[in-house]
Amino acid sequence: MDIYLNFKAFQAAALAGSFSGAARDMALAPSVVTKRVGQLERQLGVRLFRRSTRSLTLTEAGVRYLDRSRLPIAEFDDLIRGQAQAPGDLEDFLRIKAPTSFTVLRLREAFTGFQAEFRKIRLEVVLLDRIVDPIVEGFDVSIGAYWPQAFAGVIERPLCPLPRILCASPDYLARRGAPKTPRDLLDHDCLSFIPTGNEWAFVGPHGPITIAVRPRLTSNDGQMLTGAAANGAGIAIVSRYMADDLIASGQLVPLLSEFAIADLWIKAVSPRRRATTPAVVALVDWLDRFLAADKRRS
Repeated sequence: MDIYLNFKAFQAAALAGSFSGAARDMALAPSVVTKRVGQLERQLGVRLFRRSTRSLTLTEAGVRYLDRSRLPIAEFDDLIRGQAQAPGDLEDFLRIKAPTSFTVLRLREAFTGFQAEFRKIRLEVVLLDRIVDPIVEGFDVSIGAYWPQAFAGVIERPLCPLPRILCASPDYLARRGAPKTPRDLLDHDCLSFIPTGNEWAFVGPHGPITIAVRPRLTSNDGQMLTGAAANGAGIAIVSRYMADDLIASGQLVPLLSEFAIADLWIKAVSPRRRATTPAVVALVDWLDRFLAADKRRS
């Protein structure tokens, strides 16, 4: 039990950035937190923090042990507390990966509402526009447009489809003309989303068509590509929720409507050993309900 308490003190100090802040969070004397971290360092045989009069920063070993200890300590917390907690009593720390644009435009309110309901669950939301393996990179929940069974040892929960559309501005089309088939895109300025790559797949009246475009602009930010398309830079495949208002205002024009683009699916992906913990279940359920209600409102 001592090493468990020592790891708890270490995690609290890393999160607070000081022994005194960790002591306040844990309702302990600062000397107790300092002692427990010192004991852990002796047990592990490494220095976990660089200490100065003004700051407390993790060493390389500290970063490694912090990432590796999060899941087992959280699991032991669940074992001690049991599974029958009321929502207001759930207590945990969740590290979440989420896509930048989708979070800014759709999920920001969901995270805020979740923490208002579950006041003892702390969140660290890392915005990344790439697919990550939550086991390898130390996330409790990774939210993104995942393909089926992307990784081993995880549990995936589909949250909502992510319809996409091919579009360009009226100014661009006036200069360059509108493509009649996907193959015409080879002669156009294409704006490509890095996570989905430069092979654009369509399903037309006579079957699937895949085009390897040579993009004039690539970005891992969907809002940047949508804005570039609206400003006449070229043709882009973007998420409908980003393009709808611009289409309604006439700043973007849908293209090749007879050639369907497959929907992506926003999923919540968690390590198998964390997916059934109460806090993770509560968060994923909350996001599922929020996105369902958001879809009805839109």
